[in-house]
Amino acid sequence: MEITTEMIKSLRETTGAGILDCRKALEQSNGDINAAMDFLREKGLATATKRSSRAASEGIVELYSHGNGRVGVMVEVNCETDFVGRSEAFRTLAHELALQIAASSPEFILESDIPQDVIDRETRIATAKAKEEGKPEAILPRIVEGALKKYKTEFVLMNQAYIRDEAITVQELVNQNIAALGENIIIRRFARWALGETTADEAE
Repeated sequence: MEITTEMIKSLRETTGAGILDCRKALEQSNGDINAAMDFLREKGLATATKRSSRAASEGIVELYSHGNGRVGVMVEVNCETDFVGRSEAFRTLAHELALQIAASSPEFILESDIPQDVIDRETRIATAKAKEEGKPEAILPRIVEGALKKYKTEFVLMNQAYIRDEAITVQELVNQNIAALGENIIIRRFARWALGETTADEAE
């Protein structure tokens, strides 16, 4: 199948990948846009894995205010060079991540950031709920596993569905940008505030 300029443009607008990567993906998938998107996602993951050991200390601290100042977000996103850090594509990614945090209220960046006491708490809650509902003892481990998976999908930023395209996760969004920009990208830290919410110190 002939790969047209319009097909490449459409795939590029959808994924943010480079022109050559889009052409190759379309060629590999015989012009099937969905298959080409899957190819780019897999490539992004492979590229991200290869680049994950590279130091990333440049970047931006993105500030975002939502709802007439009722929600505020600050997120630090790092890359390898100042050149990429100043690029429109990288700054757009940082802004999208701030929007994601404002809208979806994650508590952690990675699964590995979840403290063990939180895992233990969620395990106890899921177990108690299953027993209260009369679930058989034999299936409790599967129920707990499912509950923990749901918790991590909801509260771990990289596991969340991207708010603009729920077909991909935030991790896949970052991987696409790693592939397109050619540098390692790390979400270093974030903070989210909502007007009137109780702080940890106040709760104590």
